[in-house]
Amino acid sequence: MSLPVVVGISGASGAIYGVETLHMLLELKIPAHLIVSELGLRTLKIETGLTLDDLQPLSDVVFNNKDLGAAISSGSYKIRGMIVAPCSIKTLSGIANSSSSNLIIRAADVTLKERRPLVLMVRETPLHKGHLQLMANAADIGAVIHPPLPAFYAQPQTINDMVRHSVGRALDHLSINHDLIKRWDGG
Repeated sequence: MSLPVVVGISGASGAIYGVETLHMLLELKIPAHLIVSELGLRTLKIETGLTLDDLQPLSDVVFNNKDLGAAISSGSYKIRGMIVAPCSIKTLSGIANSSSSNLIIRAADVTLKERRPLVLMVRETPLHKGHLQLMANAADIGAVIHPPLPAFYAQPQTINDMVRHSVGRALDHLSINHDLIKRWDGG
């Protein structure tokens, strides 16, 4: 069995990105370890009508965001990498500053210290200089900043097409080979 991918869903708008990440990992038969922040649960319900119970069948393991002693809080626990989808500015700030105040941030910090890929699907607009500095700081310590932006060359027909393409590109940064999205072929 392949190493799991940790999926963090923070409270930013765009919970569907985390949900689609779980769906795509399931399609690829890659284990998913899920953490949803308290505000992530609220946003998930508001935007999708889903609850944590709805996500459990898509996940191999679900961790409590307050459990700083969870397996994924240690570098000795092997994972393939981590995606935070969506990544709020609050979560970005915690990661960029290594605060480890909750499990999403701690798992991201461990992912970075172990030199494993960390993809942050930052969701905020407009951005002020402080946000940009946080992104630069996170990139400096090894994170991939991957805002979920539509690729119109893929000729999306639905919102799910746009979401799926952004998630597929994020999975690329974990060196996951797949053909789940339309790729640029030069026209």
